[in-house]
Amino acid sequence: MKINRLETHDRLLHFKKDQALNIFQGAEDCLKKNPLSLSLQEKSPYIYIFAHPRTDDDGTSKKMFWQPRLSKPEPQTNSYLFRAMSKMDIIEIVWMIPPQEMWSQYKKGNVTEHKEVVWSINQFIHNRHQMSQPEPDDWPEEQGRLILKKVIDEHIEELRRKQKAIIEAIQMEKSDFTQHS
Repeated sequence: MKINRLETHDRLLHFKKDQALNIFQGAEDCLKKNPLSLSLQEKSPYIYIFAHPRTDDDGTSKKMFWQPRLSKPEPQTNSYLFRAMSKMDIIEIVWMIPPQEMWSQYKKGNVTEHKEVVWSINQFIHNRHQMSQPEPDDWPEEQGRLILKKVIDEHIEELRRKQKAIIEAIQMEKSDFTQHS
């Protein structure tokens, strides 16, 4: 089989671009559509978006989980961390660490070379403690916990209001039904 190098190169570039768009689309969706993320952004000038792929129930495909946070988690393999300014379209990469068995694929000179991934791997190996340190403008951990507690309390209150409205609607229907019987 004869391979057209230019066509193969173009396909690789398209694949890399598509993969990057998928990752950033997931981060953007978490930032703009996730209810917890939206609530946190109302109370904090920034949020972290922690992503980690997991094997789906079918045992072969991967599913990406996106988690908005107020504090920087410990770095771990097979994870991505982004930091976003609240209510803005600014998302920065904090790290992109693939599974350890895939690290060699991203090295300089490889077709799948990726400078942010290589940097993240090197930081993870040589400077892991620094990676987990809060950014200079991050809030203290206790303040983040208080904000999260407030968001959870508001969410629970909203659920109670909805539950009460549903119960009242059911009671009204029941009352209407018994009056018409």
